[in-house]
Amino acid sequence: MKMCTAEATLLVVDIQTGLLPAIADGQRVCEAAAWLLRLAGMLDVPVVVSEHFPDKIGETAPELLELLPPSAERVRKTAFSAVPDGVLAHTAVGRAGQVVVAGTEAHVCVLQTVLDLLEAGKQVFVVAEAVGSRRAEDRLLALERMRQAGAVVVCREMVAFEWLERGGTDVFREVLRTLIR
Repeated sequence: MKMCTAEATLLVVDIQTGLLPAIADGQRVCEAAAWLLRLAGMLDVPVVVSEHFPDKIGETAPELLELLPPSAERVRKTAFSAVPDGVLAHTAVGRAGQVVVAGTEAHVCVLQTVLDLLEAGKQVFVVAEAVGSRRAEDRLLALERMRQAGAVVVCREMVAFEWLERGGTDVFREVLRTLIR
């Protein structure tokens, strides 16, 4: 199965100011998520951002907030997964057939959200360089478990080229010029 913009939503899970400094390679995760947000904005893919207890852990990283398109939806959650409290049900994630996922922590909130999205019948694509955990080994185990459960682990350029579908268009040239170097 390929990713396509008509069915997709980008979900950014809990990349928050209070947690990001503790994430192994946190800057890389944040940069990859920012890249995906830029791509989603260029291709008009809906964006949903979750925040786990933002009053305690902080809001989404400011460098990501500034990239959110006006139509982006932000949800607050208390469960580790963004699914059980119904916070995603009335968002673009609830309407999408495919969900492309970035976020932290890979082995907690990302994993549990992905498992619940799969159980709900969504096609889930986890962007490997855009997920992180405090310990690198926890991230690797989480990616393997998500893969075994049926999620597709991808890189950000897979997302870009599958969403683009073809070269030679103005949007392809813009993505190539600004994101793919």
